[in-house]
Amino acid sequence: MSKPRIWISNATPKKDELVRVRALVEHRMESGFRQHADGSVIARQIIHTFTAHLNDELLFSWSPETAVSQNPYIEFTFIAFASGELRLTWEDDEGEIIQGNAELTLSA
Repeated sequence: MSKPRIWISNATPKKDELVRVRALVEHRMESGFRQHADGSVIARQIIHTFTAHLNDELLFSWSPETAVSQNPYIEFTFIAFASGELRLTWEDDEGEIIQGNAELTLSA
């Protein structure tokens, strides 16, 4: 996996304002259903867990399955309630974990 790309609609929202987050990570998302030329099965390797936290509070959790394409893109919204670190985490079948971070600062 690579460093994720994260876009935030507004990094300085007012309290209770809607914030849209878009994220993309490069990953092959191998389903485990394809075969090599010799007929052996290509091992499954998918992202099985995605979480988004603002500081220590869970905002969003998702469990992708084998039907998700390569380089999964995710978009979600939340209501701004505090300033802090937005932390996005992906974990795959091989135990590889990748994190992306962005700062969110409430404005007056």
